[in-house]
Amino acid sequence: MPSLPLQVAVVCSSNQNRSMEAHHILSKRGFNVRSFGTGSHVKLPGPAPNKPNIYDFRTTYDQMYNDLIKKDKDFYTKNGILHMLDRNKRIKPGPERFQNCKEPFDLILTCEERVYDQVVEELNSREQETCQPVHVVNVDIQDNYEEATLGAFLICELCQCIQHTDDMDDEIDELLQEFEEKSGKAFLHTVCFY
Repeated sequence: MPSLPLQVAVVCSSNQNRSMEAHHILSKRGFNVRSFGTGSHVKLPGPAPNKPNIYDFRTTYDQMYNDLIKKDKDFYTKNGILHMLDRNKRIKPGPERFQNCKEPFDLILTCEERVYDQVVEELNSREQETCQPVHVVNVDIQDNYEEATLGAFLICELCQCIQHTDDMDDEIDELLQEFEEKSGKAFLHTVCFY
């Protein structure tokens, strides 16, 4: 088993639902975890599918929460957005963009293929400094509350299994294959270097 805890990042598009639910579960289980989004802006559902609420990544969860209360407290309570933002602001002040983080991780988990591609592209565009490997794994998770919760538990179970391996680099492919069979989900995996 690795002597140091895994440095884990969880990434979705807006750092709101899927990555934050996994961040919440992983931190409760004692993992050293950070969460991020890769989008150019933070998008939250609005009153119509073509009218999302769009925020800058510098906007705190508390500011988003207060803005939505002013816009339509009942609507955003019923659709669960205020509850989600309340959870988020208890975990960290606001969303973070993966592209702005230079901290190294052992494992980066993404929640959809487009985000996986963006993370890999970002890591490959950086100048290699330490040649420290980072495993990037995609777990496709639909962007709704139920799937975010189920996906977070799957991510947590995967992290626990990886944490208990003797050699993550040597054993991760076999572990991912086991998880694919068990979950019925396909996992993308690549190794990048810092």
